[in-house]
Amino acid sequence: MNAPLVDVRNVSHRFGQASVLHNVSLRIEAGSYTVLLGPSGSGKTTLLSILGGFVVPTEGNVFIRGEDCTAVPPAKRPTTTVFQDYALFPHMSIGKNVAFGLRMRGVDGATRAQRARSALKLVGLADAFDRRPHQLSGGQRQRVALARALVVEPAVLLLDEPLGALDLKLRRQMQDELKALQKSVGTAFVHVTHDQEEAMALADHCVVMNDGRIEDEGAPERVYSQPATRFSATFMGESTVISGTVAGSRSGIITLRTPVGDISLPGEATPGSTFSLAVRPEHLLLGEPAGSLGLGEAVVGDVVFQGSFRRVLATSKRDPGIAFLARLATGSPVASGDTVAVSCRPEHIIRLKD
Repeated sequence: MNAPLVDVRNVSHRFGQASVLHNVSLRIEAGSYTVLLGPSGSGKTTLLSILGGFVVPTEGNVFIRGEDCTAVPPAKRPTTTVFQDYALFPHMSIGKNVAFGLRMRGVDGATRAQRARSALKLVGLADAFDRRPHQLSGGQRQRVALARALVVEPAVLLLDEPLGALDLKLRRQMQDELKALQKSVGTAFVHVTHDQEEAMALADHCVVMNDGRIEDEGAPERVYSQPATRFSATFMGESTVISGTVAGSRSGIITLRTPVGDISLPGEATPGSTFSLAVRPEHLLLGEPAGSLGLGEAVVGDVVFQGSFRRVLATSKRDPGIAFLARLATGSPVASGDTVAVSCRPEHIIRLKD
């Protein structure tokens, strides 16, 4: 097996008495787009800071290109960081901002200018070389920050919530541009966000973090469709989660006793053991078509129009603590107060570890 570009081994970190990372190990391959995803306080920004050399971990090691970079300062490791506020120098021209890292490396003026122009062309700002940061829009300043980071040709580009300050339309536009840029330059990107849609739009390697640990990681399609844990299922997109106890297991079929009734599924499990099931909103059905698995009746509460679909929230009649979340076509005949049968197809039920 080839060595990864970045190899984080058993990293833990504490700020005073507060432990923010717990024995984290992570491999990042060359040319990948890795997204660290999680809520505030999950440890994702601390892990990014450790990768960038701004924080030295309390325990563990970070290897980049096979070299131990754990205590190597930011300027001497093959990484650059793009911060959320872009951190551009207001008194410098855009060209000088982009060339600043090259200047710190002792590159001569003519070469700096040439490479800065090339980097600005790469991000679509070839005509901004002599302008100042205040003359650019937020999206343009973000592109300048990217050009400044890429001009020094890092092995790994680190992005700390770079789209957080942008409006929704511009954020989606920049997601497309970031992915295209990463494919064009081939540099490994490591991107921190708390936005699940952003993670799925950008990542080919999604890392879900919670309470200083990695809950789940893999291709975003797998993390979404087959989440490893309950937390991953509820944070990486929405889900209806139902917990139950195994009442019996025979001939490869499990009978799970749940608050909405008994559910039979393929698999093996020990009678008396407990686990949870999840159903994504696009797989939850109102009605019981042939071949579906009934989940009881529910009373429809909120019906929210969201453009291409209607978001429907319904409360189980058997257990008011269970809220069914469905995503239906805009023309679906359902209204607040309706009593509906709820079901899903067996193949769309996700079995979770708690």
